[in-house]
Amino acid sequence: MALLRCLFLLAVLLPHRNAAVAAAASPHHGPAPHDYRDALTKSILFFEGQRSGKLPPSQRVSWRGDSGLSDGSSIKARNSPLLRVSPFRRHWRRLSLSLAMVSWLDAFVSQVDLVGGYYDAGDNMKFGFPLAFSMTMLAWSVVEFGGLMKGELQHARDAVRWGSDYLLKATAHPDTVYVQVGDANRDHACWERPEDMDTPRTVYKVDPSTPGTDVAAETAAALAAASLVFRKSDPAYASRLVARAKRVFEFADKHRGTYSTRLSPYVCPYYCSYSGYQDELLWGAAWLHRATKNPTYLSYIQMNGQVLGADEQDNTFGWDNKHAGARILIAKAFLVQKVAALHEYKGHADSFICSMVPGTPTDQTQYTRGGLLFKLSDSNMQYVTSSSFLLLTYAKYLAFSKTTVSCGGAAVTPARLRAIARRQVDYLLGSNPMGMSYMVGYGAKYPRRIHHRASSLPSVAAHPARIGCSQGFTALYSGVANPNVLVGAVVGGPNLQDQFPDQRSDHEHSEPATYINAPLVGALAYLAHSYGQL
Repeated sequence: MALLRCLFLLAVLLPHRNAAVAAAASPHHGPAPHDYRDALTKSILFFEGQRSGKLPPSQRVSWRGDSGLSDGSSIKARNSPLLRVSPFRRHWRRLSLSLAMVSWLDAFVSQVDLVGGYYDAGDNMKFGFPLAFSMTMLAWSVVEFGGLMKGELQHARDAVRWGSDYLLKATAHPDTVYVQVGDANRDHACWERPEDMDTPRTVYKVDPSTPGTDVAAETAAALAAASLVFRKSDPAYASRLVARAKRVFEFADKHRGTYSTRLSPYVCPYYCSYSGYQDELLWGAAWLHRATKNPTYLSYIQMNGQVLGADEQDNTFGWDNKHAGARILIAKAFLVQKVAALHEYKGHADSFICSMVPGTPTDQTQYTRGGLLFKLSDSNMQYVTSSSFLLLTYAKYLAFSKTTVSCGGAAVTPARLRAIARRQVDYLLGSNPMGMSYMVGYGAKYPRRIHHRASSLPSVAAHPARIGCSQGFTALYSGVANPNVLVGAVVGGPNLQDQFPDQRSDHEHSEPATYINAPLVGALAYLAHSYGQL
């Protein structure tokens, strides 16, 4: 009887599993235009170069050192549960210890630990809004395409965990999210290595009196997405992540407001929330629905989706605006999991996808003459990688459900979407008018003078003496190549004319960022596998 049950389960489940594998990676015929596996390895390695905190023995980017080891110590969590219930504190009070001892104990139990995480780009700041989005997208890359990564899967998990560990610290106290470490104006007035950093490590937070629905909901999304990465390999850790995600999302939804309203002098113009918080609420609910399968989040999406902008025609997906990603993610519930209540999200997702298909009546996307998707001059490559990821992911969902997209009457197949995405990735890797790879360390010709403090200054091993705040500006304006190659870093990319000057001072085009690489990891995993490189 047990054998019959097993055979029955295999008969039921195997077709679904095989369909999912086929949808994930359709093989290409002919030689690969690029070594996608090598690019995948390097795209993940980049995150180790962005690490803050105490570096582990497994650190592979050896020219980086420990940094930011006192992050968080500048503040006290006065409402910490430890302060309210600590038995040690009550015990010492009963013994009538001196006020000095009580004060010392208060400081000990309430200290905030924000050591770790990532520097988001080429400075020494920890901006929580783009950091959380980077982790959501890196986790999504692993969730969708981790099964194709083989030897790189553990490195990808390590990169997610480095970020999710930090987000757990940043959300350790109820109704509070620590959203930034560092004074951006003071930090940007210096050009110094993170290991030498002596600018103020000011901590900024959102709480009920200073709401930040956008950054809190994005953080909840990141925690929920990360829980899926570790669901099988570390169930206890995954449970911790999803429990925290629920709590943070509840806080985000209850105390509504845009974080850059009250924190504008500190987070703007760097990472203002221009799109508001509605997109993050939809995005966060979508991730919690996927991570928990709790009908509460399905009801939330059904009841609030339109108010939160589910059908808005905003077709730019990045660290600020998550609507497009939320539509794709929710559409999966309809296409793959057959949640009929979410059928309208197929139309919402199709609308976004059709805006990027050249030659159709619905095409709204600008491309350079060389074929690069072009949204904004500042760090345009982030939109290239995020859009490519969404194209490949949606193609996977469509293939699973044996569905196409109708773009103004033109039928667009999953294969067409994959081809568009591959063209963008190929351009990034060197198939462009300049013959330039925009990933550092990949190919023969790549950016040598990237806008990145740690990469542009000699390492501590090469130059043990401290390099002061203003001393480093000599390197910023120097024409020589960076002494430390930040392998895997993808820079902002070329201008609308397909030109790239490779100047360190040109941050719009020469600065790398975690949110550029995070979605690229998934795209490269798919392409490497589809060409038989993994």
